[in-house]
Amino acid sequence: MKCPVCEQAHTHLFMHIDGVDYWRCETCQATYLDPAARPSHERELAEYQLHNNDVADAGYRNFLAKVATPLLARLAPAQSGLDFGCGPGALLAGMLREAGHTMAVYDPFFSPDTSVLHTQYDFITCTEVAEHFHRPADEFRRLDAMLKPGGWLAIMTCFQTDDARFANWHYRRDPTHVVFYRAATLQYLAKQYGWECEIPCTNVALMKKSSG
Repeated sequence: MKCPVCEQAHTHLFMHIDGVDYWRCETCQATYLDPAARPSHERELAEYQLHNNDVADAGYRNFLAKVATPLLARLAPAQSGLDFGCGPGALLAGMLREAGHTMAVYDPFFSPDTSVLHTQYDFITCTEVAEHFHRPADEFRRLDAMLKPGGWLAIMTCFQTDDARFANWHYRRDPTHVVFYRAATLQYLAKQYGWECEIPCTNVALMKKSSG
């Protein structure tokens, strides 16, 4: 089986939990749910509708600031951005607009206008989204194609660290989370795509596309 993240064939069965298999890629260190066990579109939507991402919640805003603050420190004024996987409220896009940037939004469930995927941006945010990718390699190729040379891709996802705790990890127990990244996974992807990778804080990676 090829790894759905880096597409290398060096994978092995990592763990069998609750009747389903999880696999580990020896190349990029990603862990992923067996493709046969991925949730349906309908099950995903039902689960997302249970989430309470209130745009008026100061705690939620502070959570998103973990990625917004280091990204903003690296952006020139008045850049164009895309919030990829914005969710129902698109709060992060609003925060970046407040900072003077132009934002487009896309979400396959809540903002499904695919026209925004046919242009390039100075930066793209992908916050609490990458763990939902059923075909992450395809998605990372698409994100790279939408980034202008020298552009930034900001990823926030809960890094997988402790194998001994994986079975009971809250992040794994979300039925819509199908792939789990280590910091090393994102660093491997950066090398694969020719990006520079910075990890300014836990669970956040900032990728800079080559300007060449």
